[in-house]
Amino acid sequence: MLPSLVFLALAIFAAALFWSPHAGRAAYLHLMLAAGAMPLIFGAMSHFIPVLTRTREAERAIGIVPVVALAGGALAVAAFSLDGFARGWQAGAGLAMASSVALFAWSRKRRASMLGRPHPCLAWYEAALACLFAALLAILAGALWPQHFPALRRFHLHLNTLGFIGLTAAGTLAVLMPTVVGRPDAGAAQRLRQDLPLALGGTLFIAAGAAWLAPLAWLGLIAWGIALVRVGAAWHKLYRAEILALHGAAPLLAMATAGFALCLLAGAAAAAGIAIDPTAVFIAGFLLPLVSGAASQLLPVWLRPGVQNAWHGDMRKRLGRYNGLRALLFFCGGIAAGLGQPWGLLLSAATLAWFLLQAAASPILVKQGNPS
Repeated sequence: MLPSLVFLALAIFAAALFWSPHAGRAAYLHLMLAAGAMPLIFGAMSHFIPVLTRTREAERAIGIVPVVALAGGALAVAAFSLDGFARGWQAGAGLAMASSVALFAWSRKRRASMLGRPHPCLAWYEAALACLFAALLAILAGALWPQHFPALRRFHLHLNTLGFIGLTAAGTLAVLMPTVVGRPDAGAAQRLRQDLPLALGGTLFIAAGAAWLAPLAWLGLIAWGIALVRVGAAWHKLYRAEILALHGAAPLLAMATAGFALCLLAGAAAAAGIAIDPTAVFIAGFLLPLVSGAASQLLPVWLRPGVQNAWHGDMRKRLGRYNGLRALLFFCGGIAAGLGQPWGLLLSAATLAWFLLQAAASPILVKQGNPS
């Protein structure tokens, strides 16, 4: 199921970006985030949680969770794009909440049944799921108290982007980058333990500041900034050559981290009155390189689980070809989109479509069922 979720998410992202000039903002954002990113993140968590807790692979029933989340995302998109379906987003929010609760409960169960302590990345996943639940609860509360809906909608948006997606990404990248490069980061686990209060607190401060009390957002920006500077400094010391390479997953993963920092700075600039769209920067400069970079590394594992061999290495080389150039194009697209240039999102969509076509056309992918 995981490879299907990856290709579905990538296709949805590209379609949403090409659709964005013709669709309402709420419709294309929910297509991108609720129908594309959320099911993929749930699927990825179902893969990583057993690894982080050193327990057996996920039960078959857990595979239902991303499907339910996808149904919830589809209902939200329909509500914002189809006439006569305006209340469908509430049903979609309910399905997404149920999915987040199910995955959180399963994570806690795995944590309780394991021997020893789990990897600290697990706490980032659980914090991310809590942010998603709180974001959905906030938007449902806004429907009950319309006078507070604008503030609760901003709270909802920031908890989803910086909280659910941001915390998941930051925790995963700390584990994934050393795997991609093939050299350990001895300080990663300690940084994850120390930085979670900063990242989670920063998310809550930014969300509350955007919704109600603007000065809080600056505190949140500082907190998140400290966490990002720490990981950036470590990666610059350990993985600088791989990050600056033309090929491989590392350039896109590093670009995703830089894009997230750029999104936070864009939010600060927007709060200061500068005409910039932080959400567009988030999508084009962070989300797209994140998913395509992670797919470059993880698709071979998900397509053919088990012992890694030459097939996996060849597949990664094909998927990672020209990722350094793609990282640069995503960066340019994110800046342009944030400044309100329509071609910025189109550039990012075309770059993503390039990766999707490259992956789908790979002869190794087409023949992945054959023995190596």
